[in-house]
Amino acid sequence: LISMDPELQAISVDNYEFQNWAKTFRCRPELLFEPKTESQVIKIVQHAKKNNKRIRVFGSGHSPSDLACSKEYMVNIDHLNNVLSVDRENCVVSVQGGMSLHKLHVILNENQLAMSNLGSISDQTVAGVIATASHGTGAHFGCLSTFIVDMTLVTASGELVRCSATEQPDLFKAAQCHMGALGVVTRVTLQVEPAFRLEAVQRPYKFFQDVLPNWDQVIHSSEHTRVWWYPHTDDCVVWRANRTDRPVSSPAAPSASLGQRLGAWWYDRFLGFHFYQSLLNLTRYKPSTIPSLTRFMFSTVHTRPFDIVDDSYKVFNFDCLFPQYVNEWAIDWKDAPAFLRDLNDFINTQDLKVHFPVEIRFVDEDDVWLSPAYGRKTCYIGVIMYRPYGKPVPYKKYWKGYEDLMRKYGGRPHWAK
Repeated sequence: LISMDPELQAISVDNYEFQNWAKTFRCRPELLFEPKTESQVIKIVQHAKKNNKRIRVFGSGHSPSDLACSKEYMVNIDHLNNVLSVDRENCVVSVQGGMSLHKLHVILNENQLAMSNLGSISDQTVAGVIATASHGTGAHFGCLSTFIVDMTLVTASGELVRCSATEQPDLFKAAQCHMGALGVVTRVTLQVEPAFRLEAVQRPYKFFQDVLPNWDQVIHSSEHTRVWWYPHTDDCVVWRANRTDRPVSSPAAPSASLGQRLGAWWYDRFLGFHFYQSLLNLTRYKPSTIPSLTRFMFSTVHTRPFDIVDDSYKVFNFDCLFPQYVNEWAIDWKDAPAFLRDLNDFINTQDLKVHFPVEIRFVDEDDVWLSPAYGRKTCYIGVIMYRPYGKPVPYKKYWKGYEDLMRKYGGRPHWAK
């Protein structure tokens, strides 16, 4: 710190401990930097180069992996969160890399604009979701990296470089999913669309009896389709969302009745969160009860009709509950039914007791070099083991079998998980 530029000293922190959201990984970097300007990012990179230090960049720390961890330098870009320009006519927005998706949604909505697709959460930064080619669901929608028009990076040499499909196109294709290897993303321009509402409908089905035999029909049954399978059962729910002009109708809307609000609290917060977490904690002592808990939660909470209409970003996102171990890979969507049957056989033959759901989402193919959806229409299949009250649960045998099967089917890992 003594030999450091005074401006860098002012934005540096020593004795800092990083911990990801799921509390599955932590680290103590030599130094943490919290830049507020692009010029400070350049100085940080130059300082790291001079001292032969590696840099890891992070935002919300929401990745369940150790991707952001380092014992050398870490850079948090949360302060680089400004809007640079909004072009309503052409549906284009430019922001700094540390802009959170939550904040971006509000700004876009104020300008009658919206992201075309989103994942399950919006805690991440714009730079973070493109670094790992994060995704939502929709057969005709690519991962979020495909929405990038251009981007600006501070490279390892401290140089500020802009790239797009026409300006340094090879760098652009690499940077659309860069894993932090190409530099610090300071600016991103995104293609968006006019603001829209979504109507989401969720219904229960028999997974092996109804859904897998009609796979293509299920995939294309809505603009955005998501399937949750409940292991140890033939039960699943299919969530479908389509653009609509219908008025807002949601328990979270100001116009919702007291009964709607109380019903949502009872099912979603009390039963679906607090009660479920307490029972999951008990299953740590008797794992053989997990299948019974799964059947109970499905019949009590997840078979009820689910119909809402709201602004798109409010429908795309949902509560991911409590800390968890997660693993998600991507395969060609035509191979997904065979994989899922094999996964079910593996769980049963190994007598594993695993948590629900197995989440299944669909993404269109793209040409982003490191994207898991590169060159093929893709099905993402995610598995989960919750950590009730932050406590550990066994998961490694489940993960190994899942990953072995994914390799058999040419699976590609989600880089953030």
